[in-house]
Amino acid sequence: MEITLVQGDITRQDVDAVVNAANSSLLGGGGVDGAIHRRGGPAILEECRKLRASHYGGGLPTGQAVATTGGNLPARWVIHTVGPVYSATEDRSALLASCYREALRVADDLAVSSVAFPAISAGIYGWPMDDAARVAVGTVRATPTKVAEARFVLFTPEAHAAFEAALG
Repeated sequence: MEITLVQGDITRQDVDAVVNAANSSLLGGGGVDGAIHRRGGPAILEECRKLRASHYGGGLPTGQAVATTGGNLPARWVIHTVGPVYSATEDRSALLASCYREALRVADDLAVSSVAFPAISAGIYGWPMDDAARVAVGTVRATPTKVAEARFVLFTPEAHAAFEAALG
C-alpha cells in the first residue's frame, strides 16, 4: 500500500472512500464531520439516521467504523469512525488505532482501492498532533489491507509536518 500526504480539504478528494472523524451520534457535528455532511448533502444524513434506527440506536461506539454513501462528495463512500477524546491520565491510543484498522476493514469490505483519512481525534478531541500522526501512520502501515492508497489529508501545515515526520 502506498501512503501519501496532502494538505487540503478532505471533502474534495477524488478517492473511493473518505473517512469521517464522526461523533457517536452519526448525525453530523463540527470539524471534518460537519464539512463532510455539508458538502456530501442530505443522502449521508439519511443513511446515518437509518443506521441509528437499526444497528446503532445508542450511537457508533468509539473505535468502530461503518459506511454510508458519499452523497455529493467526489468519493463514492464515507467511512464513519468515532475517535477517542484525548486523556492525559488514561492511554486511549488502542482506541485511536482501532479507528484506522476498522476503517481499513470497512474499506476492504467495500472493495475500494483508495481511502482518504483525516487526523482522527487531533481536532476538537484534543489529541496531540505528533502522537496522533504516530498512531495513524503506524497503524495504517501495520494493518493488512487490499487498499492500494491510504491518503492522509491534513488541513494545516502543522498537521502535514507532523504526519510527514511520522511517515519518516
